[in-house]
Amino acid sequence: MSKDESRREFLERLAGTTAVGAGMTVLSSVGTAVPAAVQTLPKRTLGRTGAQVSILAFGCGSRFLMYEDEDEALSVLNRAVDSGITYLDSAYSYGDGKSETRVGRFLATRRKDVWIATKIPDRTRDDFMRRLEGSLKRLQVSQVDLCHIHSLGHAEDLEKIEAPGGALKGLLEAREQKMTRFIGMTSHTDGPVLARAIERHDLDCVQMALNPTQNGQFEQTALPAAKKKNLGVIAMKVMGQEFLVDPKAGNADPALLLRYSMSLPVTAAVVGMPQLAFLDRNIQVARAFEPLPETEMKRMRDSMGRLRDQMEKKLVGHLDGPTQTPGIFWA
Repeated sequence: MSKDESRREFLERLAGTTAVGAGMTVLSSVGTAVPAAVQTLPKRTLGRTGAQVSILAFGCGSRFLMYEDEDEALSVLNRAVDSGITYLDSAYSYGDGKSETRVGRFLATRRKDVWIATKIPDRTRDDFMRRLEGSLKRLQVSQVDLCHIHSLGHAEDLEKIEAPGGALKGLLEAREQKMTRFIGMTSHTDGPVLARAIERHDLDCVQMALNPTQNGQFEQTALPAAKKKNLGVIAMKVMGQEFLVDPKAGNADPALLLRYSMSLPVTAAVVGMPQLAFLDRNIQVARAFEPLPETEMKRMRDSMGRLRDQMEKKLVGHLDGPTQTPGIFWA
């Protein structure tokens, strides 16, 4: 065996067996750099769907749209998935379809690598179905993995959704017609109302605000209701639209906030990451994740409970929009 053959075999084994960190490269047999293999993150089962998804989900909302250059945005998305993220969270409301269009370019070549969720804001059946049809075209797919009714509010909003011609009818039809594999609702406003929706309807997943302020009482009401029915639960507002990490307000440690939400009985935590440094640090937290002790969870709830009212006021009627303070947080 020649010296060159031995070197080539060694490098091939190295490339095939060595764990490589996100963003790193290995050398090919001819000495050129090649991309590292897709990495892994811890995964959990998304409730009754049976799907295994990463505990960190990539938020494709306003923070993703802060990457103004399309190619740069796609590069970031590829890096996220190469780093082990398998759950992408989009919505029509994110840039009036801009997020879905951007994600659609990514899905055109990497559909099999990710679980894709989108959210529809309309409250009537007909508008819901028309909007979802447009979302599928923008995403360049015939079916999404998960479709949510977006941003459930208080009791009167649930009444609109449940009305004979309401969005719930469209949501159920979308699953029946295989426009989506699974269905759900999201809320960052009213935990008891979301719990009521969970108890009444045949949902597969829910997405809710879960952070130490316990705004909206989701942790006390909607989360137990969802677990009782084995729904997949996705945590959001982990940083409270960065309010909780703003030195003028909460000034909390982003890593602890992320670990707090991941320590709850949820499948994944979705966060927006408008800078590569934020993505890389969140990946590090997720990769090394260990649940927080209950004593630390309680300490965080006790110390941040004072922000509950402000957090609730901030999120009433909220639709994800651009941040004014992109440098103060990294998740």
